[in-house]
Amino acid sequence: MQKSATHTDCETCAARFHSVFHGLEGENLQEVNYGKACSVFKKSSYIFNEGQYPQGVYCVNKGKVKVMQTGDEGKEQIVRLAKAGDILGYRALLSGEKYSSSAVAIDDSSVCFIPKAIFFKLLEKDAPLSMEIMKLLSSDLKKAENKITDLAQKPVRERMAEALLFLKETYGYEPDTTIINVVLSREDIANIVGTATETAIRLISEFKQSKIIESVGKKIQIIDLPKLIKTANVSD
Repeated sequence: MQKSATHTDCETCAARFHSVFHGLEGENLQEVNYGKACSVFKKSSYIFNEGQYPQGVYCVNKGKVKVMQTGDEGKEQIVRLAKAGDILGYRALLSGEKYSSSAVAIDDSSVCFIPKAIFFKLLEKDAPLSMEIMKLLSSDLKKAENKITDLAQKPVRERMAEALLFLKETYGYEPDTTIINVVLSREDIANIVGTATETAIRLISEFKQSKIIESVGKKIQIIDLPKLIKTANVSD
């Protein structure tokens, strides 16, 4: 479910300073400010759907979003998680192709839509913004390559530990705790790891028994970060 949100002023928007639009100023900033449309998407609502043609880009103002693809057998794979300041749908827009994935609100999220005409006009006029987009493309490509390597070479136990570290890095902790600040179903976590839900549930149980993590309601608390990093076989 989508509903209109109070217009967020780009000049004072905290999320903008963590986005590719952080360097916009003057006329270019005002063009985005007056040309965008802001909406609130309720938890589990679709922001855009796989197979649609993009009409602009989305910038997350508040909340959390998962980007997922549907496989040949209907199984979902989460390919990206987004937070405030992240932009969505820009790759399909730049390539002129349909969305290869869908974006769904993990919790109630405020998202601003910037129409295609304004976005492309800014890319032509604002060299620093174009550079930010190129950096973002490079970063996303690197993450995709790393994901492919992990799926091909890492044991599922290491991938589960790495997924939990990824959630911590993306959404951080709740204030004054080591509780990861996001609620995801076990199925969602399995889709991030690239494994069956039953396997994800078993591994989470094993991590609890090993005193690496603990459940706090529907959230996960990291009890032993060094041990989790060692299990993931990565350096933090």
